[in-house]
Amino acid sequence: MFDREAYRKKVDWFVKNRFGMFIHWGLYAIPARGEWVRSVERISVEDYQQYFDEFDPVDYDPGKWARAAKEAGMKYAVLTAKHHDGFCLFDSALTDYKCTNTKAGRDLVREYLEAFRAEGLKVGLYYSLLDWHHPDYPAYGDKQHPMRDNEAFKGVQHNFDNYLDYMHGQIKELCTNYGKIDLFWFDFSYDNLTGEAWRATDLVRMIRQYQPDVLIDNRLEVSGEGFGSLLSEEPSEYSGDFVSPEQIIPPHGILDSQGREVVWEACITMNNNWGYCAQDKFFKSSEMMIKKLVECVSKGGNLLLNVGPDAKGNIPQESLDILKGIGRWMKDNSKSIYGCGTSKLDKPEYGRITQNGNLIYFHVTEPQIGFVPLMGIQADQVKKIRLLKDGSEMQIIRNWMTGNYPDVVFVSFGPNPALPDPVDTVIEVELKA
Repeated sequence: MFDREAYRKKVDWFVKNRFGMFIHWGLYAIPARGEWVRSVERISVEDYQQYFDEFDPVDYDPGKWARAAKEAGMKYAVLTAKHHDGFCLFDSALTDYKCTNTKAGRDLVREYLEAFRAEGLKVGLYYSLLDWHHPDYPAYGDKQHPMRDNEAFKGVQHNFDNYLDYMHGQIKELCTNYGKIDLFWFDFSYDNLTGEAWRATDLVRMIRQYQPDVLIDNRLEVSGEGFGSLLSEEPSEYSGDFVSPEQIIPPHGILDSQGREVVWEACITMNNNWGYCAQDKFFKSSEMMIKKLVECVSKGGNLLLNVGPDAKGNIPQESLDILKGIGRWMKDNSKSIYGCGTSKLDKPEYGRITQNGNLIYFHVTEPQIGFVPLMGIQADQVKKIRLLKDGSEMQIIRNWMTGNYPDVVFVSFGPNPALPDPVDTVIEVELKA
């Protein structure tokens, strides 16, 4: 029987931290046309080899990445240990297709883990269930494989069990060679490759044996589409610990079959690609991402915001600027994010609400005429009201203009009609115990 209390204790850190960094990085940073370049352009293993031969991230300094994440207010990170192209950023004994055999000559996953742990951040690893480099991963006719319509691969026999042995072996290496891992992010199930097609029960049992506290996403069971059995009363053994909506924020959060909130994390790119794409300059602003972080938390979810370092190992300046902008806001307002979640109060017209126990945070993103109505609370419930940014008192306004609405608590930002913070001004209301 599913132990819901033990599960809730296990995911507690994740739910409280709310904000993480996704890092997509690998050989695909060299062609710089996104992480799916092999599939999109039908590139053969032989033609893709040039990027393996060239890979030499001379600027790779994961300490810089970790500090950028920490300064942005992120509490954890997830790095692509192996993406769909099969290239490994770790020193696997099971393949030669790894970073230690490139000009880099280093175990890049190990350096990432050490750097992020040193900054006090939780560490996660992404591992692709797909592998377009392994000879026993089905090619012809597969939905995504670069050689899916290459007649030369038609009729080629693959021993998928050999691939699964390899995959399980690599995940065991990640579980046993790198210390405590806080999160495993698997990507992804599709068509008939789902659940036990990956030997998912055995895989999860092995992971739990070596990493009993690690959190796992839900993509051994589903893709980014679908929620999986985590929404049921009795989740499968490989259901994972959280739902992983991609490039979308659920309109109303996510509830299970009994109406209980489900743990979820929206993974979002800063531009339109996960891996480095030199021509993709369509970046979302820091202002937008702050509001989307707040939206996730107000709906009971996390935000995993992606960066795609370039071939030399540098996070693009545009991404760094976005992170800095988020960090400036988080420096003053992170109390309305960490440990917070949904509120029973209705969403106000001017913004959103996050809540942590008897602390209610009204996020005001639209200027109000005269006074800000704090709907859903009564004056006699209020212990104090403060502007979160500086802790300054906000008094309840009672005058002839507000008198027609005796059941509404109003506060004011003062004579200036503009918001103190035009992106999101946060009002902290502490209710009486």
